[in-house]
Amino acid sequence: MTDTRGTPHLSTVQLQTLRQDLQEQLDRRTRHLLGLQAEAQGSSGADDTWQELLVSLTAADRAIAELTQALDRLTAGTYGRCANCDAGIPFERLKIRPLARYCITCQRRNEAA
Repeated sequence: MTDTRGTPHLSTVQLQTLRQDLQEQLDRRTRHLLGLQAEAQGSSGADDTWQELLVSLTAADRAIAELTQALDRLTAGTYGRCANCDAGIPFERLKIRPLARYCITCQRRNEAA
C-alpha cells in the first residue's frame, strides 16, 4: 500500500503484526462462538438466560464477520486505508482499533452526522 505521495503507508512488519493480531482475535472469537452455540444447544430456551445467549451469539457472529472482512481487506491491499477518503490510517490507531475503517477526520465526521 502506498499513500498519496507514492510512499509505503504500512511496512511489511506492521502489516504482519496487524494480520497476526486480527487472526488471533478471529480464532478467539470463533472459539467463543462455538462455546456459545454448544451452550445454546443445551439450553431449554425458557428463561432470561436464553435472551442473553441470543444477544451474545449475535455479537460474536458480527465480530467474526468484521474480523474476516478486515483480513480480506488486508489480503486485497486496502486494509489501513480510510474507506471514505483513502488516506492512510496510522499504525498506532490500527493497533488500538484493528477494525478501524476510517481515518480520525472521517470517523469524527461520521459520528457528528
